Amino acid sequence: MLDYIWLNDKSPILNQLPNKFKSAVILLHPFVKMPLGWGKNNRKNDDEHIYPSDKDILEYGKPVSWKTMLHESGLTSLGELAIALKTSIGALRKQYARKDLAERLLSSIKDDLYYPNEDFTSIFLITDLINVLESKGANQLSYSDPILDKSGTINPKCITPLDFSELSLKELMITDENMDFAFMNVYDSFITILMAKDENIEEIVKVINCETIVCDKDTYINWYSQAY
Repeated sequence: MLDYIWLNDKSPILNQLPNKFKSAVILLHPFVKMPLGWGKNNRKNDDEHIYPSDKDILEYGKPVSWKTMLHESGLTSLGELAIALKTSIGALRKQYARKDLAERLLSSIKDDLYYPNEDFTSIFLITDLINVLESKGANQLSYSDPILDKSGTINPKCITPLDFSELSLKELMITDENMDFAFMNVYDSFITILMAKDENIEEIVKVINCETIVCDKDTYINWYSQAY
């Protein structure tokens, strides 16, 4: 069993990896595009703020890349987009928040387009992540949830993406029985961290359908800070 870890911004991510993990990659959660009119049809009134459930996202939604949102918003880098997202949810201290970036992002969010999943691994990524673990021989997955103080094991062949998304409220660490791989979501963020004992993680992430940032010796959990 591998307990959840809290990555700090005092040292690079690779220096904080547990159990001899050697490599890591940041997975960027995609934005969510629902069918035209979905929001209007599901709001009780025009002022109600709603977000599609994982079930609705799987059934009707499509992922929208950060690259697409850069084009739509006029932001110039993934770092700026991360700061805009975190500013708009109040996840940055006042001295680091960039309301100008958040406003540019918000102005590009049209009807039926929604922010990426915050705190949770995106439902768009769960199947790919489980497939990665299974392809490397995983027959059992272990999970650790520090918020609800619960842990356990699951059979990856017997759990659906929706079952998986209901395991945790916020933080969650998942690993295979040999602890060759692990992935964890990050509170107040729109990312998942995938780590591996294999140094060549680039080959692994090619099968995951999302944008990634491969961690090097200088990548911190606040990887976006260079955009301040």
